[in-house]
Amino acid sequence: MKRFYKEVATAAEGAGWRVTLDGRGIKTAGGNPQVVPSIALATSMAAEWAAQGKELDPGLFMLRDLADYAIDVVAGDPAEVIATLLRYAETDTLCYRAEPDEPLAARQAELWEPLLRAAEARWDVHFERVAGIIHRPQPDATLRRLELVLQAESAFVLAALNTLTSLAASLVIGLAALAPDADLAALWDAAELEGDWQAELWGKDHEAEERRARRLAAFCKAAEFARAARG
Repeated sequence: MKRFYKEVATAAEGAGWRVTLDGRGIKTAGGNPQVVPSIALATSMAAEWAAQGKELDPGLFMLRDLADYAIDVVAGDPAEVIATLLRYAETDTLCYRAEPDEPLAARQAELWEPLLRAAEARWDVHFERVAGIIHRPQPDATLRRLELVLQAESAFVLAALNTLTSLAASLVIGLAALAPDADLAALWDAAELEGDWQAELWGKDHEAEERRARRLAAFCKAAEFARAARG
């Protein structure tokens, strides 16, 4: 699609903010007013539109797409998204380790254990660590506590968490990425630990490296979206 606008701006609307193109407010894919909760988020979304060239590249609208998902999907049924996120907690990647005598186990403990312990301390919960791939249920009390944590978040933060968590296959990492001072590169290293381990053993693959970089970019954009939504 060719670029159809000249001026990109932001405007207050009700209790939120909206991107405007040549003075007209944008709507979501579902036809709803695309009103976001903070000027910071609206400004970042406006930058996506301003950065487009003569031809619009849909792949460069990561923030816009997250806003659409938050408004059109999550806001209408946050319980469904929360249920999806809790399933990641039930099988969180950080909880599933190699056997203790395997070299990979030491690397997993080094990168993953501090993240799990920080989450346990923050929310007063306990995660079961599992050696091998046999599923072990997480404590009901842990899942109930995390459900309350998620219920306290806005539709916009939940939309971002859905991306963060699915990319990392870990709700613990997804929640950690929301912190204003989170080291996103380090969190992504934790999420990609097993793939990176295999690359160290057998050599790096160019396509795999490009895929890793694309997924990291999406991870960082989702974190940016959540932080900006919080204002």
